[in-house]
Amino acid sequence: MISDLTVDEKIWSALNEVQDPEIPVLSLVDLGMISKVDASDESSVKVYMTPTFTGCPAINIMKTMIVLKLLEHGFENASVIIDTENIWSTEKMLDSAKIKLEKFGIAAPNKKSCMVEMSDLKDVPCPHCGSENTTLKSPFGSTLCRAMHYCNNCKQSFEQFKPI
Repeated sequence: MISDLTVDEKIWSALNEVQDPEIPVLSLVDLGMISKVDASDESSVKVYMTPTFTGCPAINIMKTMIVLKLLEHGFENASVIIDTENIWSTEKMLDSAKIKLEKFGIAAPNKKSCMVEMSDLKDVPCPHCGSENTTLKSPFGSTLCRAMHYCNNCKQSFEQFKPI
C-alpha cells in the first residue's frame, strides 16, 4: 500500500515515473541520473540530478518534469539541484535499463570508458536481430549520447547509447 511507504520511498516511487524525454522507455532513475534525495520532511524535497551530458538540452525539461511529478504525488515544495559533484557514466544505468534500451531499438553501451574512443563504437550488436555484422555509420546520432550504426544482416539502422 502506498500509504505504508516512507517519505523517501514515496519520493523514489514518484521519480521512477519521470521518463527521459528523449528515450521514453527509461525513467531518470533507470538512467542513474538521480544521485540523491533530501527530504527532511514532506514539506520540502530536494532532488539532486546528474545530467548525462553537461550541455544536455533537456535539463530544464527534466527539472520541470520532476517537480510536476512530485507535486502530483503530494510534495508541494520540491526543487531540483543539478549535481555537479558527481559525474554521470553509463555504469550508473540499471541493468534493466540496458534491456529496455535494446527492446526500444537502441544498442546498450558496451563498456565504460574514460573517454569515448572510436573502438568503443565498433562491434556493436544489432538490437533488432542480435547480429554483430554491423557498421558504424556516424559517431554522432540524434543526440550527443548516441552513435549511428547499420546492420548488414537485417538491413536496419540503429542508434547506440555511447559508453561513457
